[in-house]
Amino acid sequence: MPFIKTLTAAAVGFTLALGAQAACLTQAQVQEMADHYFAKTPAPNFARQSDKDAACTRDRFNKLLAAHYGKVVGYKAGLTNPATQKKFNTNQPAWGVLYEGMIQPSGYTTAPNFGARPLFEADMLVRVKDAGVNQAKTPEEVIAHIDQVIPFIELPDLIVQAPPKLDGAGVNAINVGARLGVAGTPIPVPAAGMDRYVMLAQLANMHIKVSNQQGEQIGAGKGSDILEHPLNAVVWLAQALRKEHRQMKPGDLISLGSFSALMPPKPGLTATVTYEGLSGAQPVVVNFK
Repeated sequence: MPFIKTLTAAAVGFTLALGAQAACLTQAQVQEMADHYFAKTPAPNFARQSDKDAACTRDRFNKLLAAHYGKVVGYKAGLTNPATQKKFNTNQPAWGVLYEGMIQPSGYTTAPNFGARPLFEADMLVRVKDAGVNQAKTPEEVIAHIDQVIPFIELPDLIVQAPPKLDGAGVNAINVGARLGVAGTPIPVPAAGMDRYVMLAQLANMHIKVSNQQGEQIGAGKGSDILEHPLNAVVWLAQALRKEHRQMKPGDLISLGSFSALMPPKPGLTATVTYEGLSGAQPVVVNFK
């Protein structure tokens, strides 16, 4: 009898393992999602996944994105704002890959329907200076290993027919909705000393405003909305990448996440994001025509 019970337990465990493995979307399912992504039409929602299965789905999806967008230029940390986490019923961030063809210059013009489920948000990039960033555990350590802070408007695409049904793992599976982004003028990170500490304080305390072409405010946030300090997104990302045997490399661009709410683009809208309180920050602009 003990042997039979052991066999039964093993069979149940094997079945559960198979079930967990099967939850990663098949190549055919990922191809269907990619076909919708490139056609800019909403893809069917998929069943809820574990974090492991979502990472598997993301990796399969990213191989198809890479064939279209070119080389990897960095990563995006998503769901780093508690308000955004709540929207997707999770309490942790997610990450995706950024590709060369996704990053556009400030003043970029695109159609409002640039994706299947297009949105825009106030964001920020930092550029990795050296591989030491992968061991950083605090914003003070991160800033020693980056050389630029870059105003950024992200233009994500939630892809699926019913985005509200996505949870944190689902957002991860779709590469955190990476589609496009508009990068502004880089701000050099001070080499050392008190100026670096001043930038750290400014990043936490800055006020981010999103305005339309009439100068009316349509969105806002502050630096500390991202994990209490925006550079904590890099700390989290380093840890998350390590779990999947990856690391950030010199020159990589890292998107830190949402300062503002996710907003739908509208025809004729020109959105400008400003970073009040951050020395040297120039506005970044995107046009929806």
